[in-house]
Amino acid sequence: MRALLTCLLFLLPWPALAAEKVALVIGVSDYTSISPLKNTVNDAKALSAVLDDIGFEVTTLINASGSDTHAALKTFAFETETADLALIYFAGHGVEVQGENFLIPADAAVKSNADIQKEALSLNDLLAAVDHARKMRIVILDSCRDNPFGDFIDLSTPLQSTESDAATRGVGGLAPPVPDRGTLVAFAAKDGNVALDGNGNNSPFALALMDKMQQEGLEISLMFRQVRDDVLSRTSNRQEPHTYGSLSGIPFFLAGAGDLPTQINALDPKVAWSALRPEDEAQFIALAETGDTRSLMNLAYMRLNPQDERFNLAEATDYIERAAKAGSPEAQYELAVQFETGKGVTQDSARALELYREAAAQNYPDALNDLGFFYYQGMLGLPTDPKTALVYFERAADQRHPQAMYNFAALIDDGLVPGKTPEDAARYIYQALRAGSSSVLRVLTENPDQLKLSTRRALQARLSDYAFYEGTIDGDFGPGTKRGLRRAYGLTD
Repeated sequence: MRALLTCLLFLLPWPALAAEKVALVIGVSDYTSISPLKNTVNDAKALSAVLDDIGFEVTTLINASGSDTHAALKTFAFETETADLALIYFAGHGVEVQGENFLIPADAAVKSNADIQKEALSLNDLLAAVDHARKMRIVILDSCRDNPFGDFIDLSTPLQSTESDAATRGVGGLAPPVPDRGTLVAFAAKDGNVALDGNGNNSPFALALMDKMQQEGLEISLMFRQVRDDVLSRTSNRQEPHTYGSLSGIPFFLAGAGDLPTQINALDPKVAWSALRPEDEAQFIALAETGDTRSLMNLAYMRLNPQDERFNLAEATDYIERAAKAGSPEAQYELAVQFETGKGVTQDSARALELYREAAAQNYPDALNDLGFFYYQGMLGLPTDPKTALVYFERAADQRHPQAMYNFAALIDDGLVPGKTPEDAARYIYQALRAGSSSVLRVLTENPDQLKLSTRRALQARLSDYAFYEGTIDGDFGPGTKRGLRRAYGLTD
């Protein structure tokens, strides 16, 4: 079972023509019923221009109503599904209500917590809009404010910083978010603190962002670290930006990799991280000493590359073990592979299984998918248990693991998943296409008869629902259906 499905979806190249980087920039200064802000619109317009210059496809909303903003988020969410990177930037008023962060649109009539929950945008709305980007998801809030008025907000009271003559975008700060793996949330000020609006034309945070994100060859985690240091300097240590969440395991550069070697674009993280400059490695070493798990893993990958002079299995294992102990599911998974194979450690199937389960408990897709195979085939000392295997396969598919989505759909198509229909199979296959699985696209365009007629019809219907296909729902994957599949994937004719 494992070998069959793994071989079925071997990686094949396919050119993607959809926008690789998309951004939604929202700036609100002119509020109907709450104090105005000076620089938020300036920041949004300036940041939009910078993002456009570095290759983003940008949508900009200025002083938009709540309904217009919600509509833009819905459209943006669909566009992100075929993008490598999705970024949302919001500059405006924000409040924290009962542990949840809300962002206030221009026309919000806010008098109570209930009004906020009804009329404002939730940070969760923004996270959902970027959630399906293929490689990286970023939400940036230049808006940090709690609700200092209890259940009634006094609209007549202007909010000012008690430490400076510069207005703030908040009093007390937003609540710390807990984004999903692969998603980064950046606050202009650490949770519980305020973000300054600035005395000039732009906020200190926006100025630092615009400066750093234009620098080629600046890896994104180092970029946000430098933004933090820049803002601390600009505000005499009165404002400290903070990031939450975790990025994917490969290097990423908002403005491009610059003069770094082409290996930086490799899909294998061991090869990609080895291409970074020595000075970048030094910064990751410093970050690793603070317990930053991504930096620990970056350093480990550099030492796992046999072609790199830093190749050192013992050092790599030490970094991975430190990251795993700190709770990184990526590290737990990589360490599990080492114990399963005996690479760099003494082979220990029981320890490997324990680590796979720890990573799976955090919904790490690779761990979920592998556990499905282990249970299906009775590996690592487990009894053969197809029922449990299907649970893990489904969980991996629901985490948008491309291989798992197609494999689980194939199991449904074969009638092996009780309670699942051809429509369920089509949904997973469609999601695998939107997630950018070139191997799934190749299978569907070259060997569609591997799927039953009912599943092919259901997939045509789903393509039709999203305006990718206009033909007959007959299960015949002719030129029209294949064109629809390519369009759903993100290719244009």
